[in-house]
Amino acid sequence: MTFGERLKILRKEKNFSQEELGNKIGVARTSVANYETNRNFPTSEVLEKLSDVFNVSIDYLLGKSDIRNIAQEFEFAYHKETEGLSAEEIQEAVKIYKQIKYGKNGDKNNGTK
Repeated sequence: MTFGERLKILRKEKNFSQEELGNKIGVARTSVANYETNRNFPTSEVLEKLSDVFNVSIDYLLGKSDIRNIAQEFEFAYHKETEGLSAEEIQEAVKIYKQIKYGKNGDKNNGTK
């Protein structure tokens, strides 16, 4: 799936017109149309705004991941998939999640103070 296709799907899920989305991210309707048809590609600043508007990761927007939002996916999985797991298995899942979210050490500041 291309970036443009994914963007169009997300926009339609939110029932935004191209103009409404453009207003939310600070670009013209024609820019949104060009993104959706893969004629142009947004700047990193616009990608960040799209990520915020749709509450998805930039990796998801770019098609590098099918996980829309790692925190939401983990929360869903945690509640749905922990039944029958031992405390050690749950603790390991939390550790992996923190490594993904915060970096190698799993702390919020990645080892910096």
